[in-house]
Amino acid sequence: MTLAMAGFALEDLLIKLLSSFMPVSQILIYIGVLAGLLFYAIAKIRRIPVFTPHILKSRTIRIRTLADMLGAVFIVTALSLVPLSTVSSILQVTPLLVTLGSALMFKENVGWRRWSAVFVGFIGVILILKPGISGFQYHSLLVLLGVFFLAIRDLVTRKVKNNIPSLTVSIYAFGAVALGGILVIPFNSSFVILNGEQWIMISGATLVGCFAYLTLVLATRTGEASAIAPFRYTRLIFALLLSVFVLYERPDTLTLLGAFVIMASGCYTFWRENLRRSLQY
Repeated sequence: MTLAMAGFALEDLLIKLLSSFMPVSQILIYIGVLAGLLFYAIAKIRRIPVFTPHILKSRTIRIRTLADMLGAVFIVTALSLVPLSTVSSILQVTPLLVTLGSALMFKENVGWRRWSAVFVGFIGVILILKPGISGFQYHSLLVLLGVFFLAIRDLVTRKVKNNIPSLTVSIYAFGAVALGGILVIPFNSSFVILNGEQWIMISGATLVGCFAYLTLVLATRTGEASAIAPFRYTRLIFALLLSVFVLYERPDTLTLLGAFVIMASGCYTFWRENLRRSLQY
């Protein structure tokens, strides 16, 4: 899980750097197509089904793929406009939104302590956004939109049937990322011709993203969920280090405080969930 989070943080950094000279639509299309083709090649080698009728007709897969596409569009757009440290900090609220969605959509039993943790976590988001004061960046709201769709994706993933391989789900997701890039072309500047160094960067972002995804799948399938979930927050640590030492960002006190509040709330939520399950057994 820690390796996966380091990979995602590095991918975000590369996307941030790429956005300085190429439009968001081009980034989404290139990464979506390259990653989709890579996973498709792996699926063919391993003889994993991709375009079978029961997958194509799955309403769950369609909803998940749409949520993945919208989440990617908003997050990558935010990375092009907002400091990496801010984007990464707000991204940490995703598990709290999943807890909220589990209670509202699936009627899962969420006690007052976890409701309180979710509320405190959103206070952390407010600290990062800083509404009403000079440091407020309205582009940061794009991150919240992205997080909303990522939470929907994670919630819907729970309902994906076991006979649908994870690799197949990923191919659909990356294909949707490329489609999202096509849809936002009218809102972006013209495509640019990449030189050798820039092709290395876009290829690196794709490979790192694929590596991060594969290690995430390995972690979630081999490790106990309640034990590995808190390690998701290492992504913020890696992102902050990269933003400070590579991009020379200087996150302010409110951003760091908000990030800490979100992480503490999320870890408490994971702990309470683990305690509740242990008491059930």
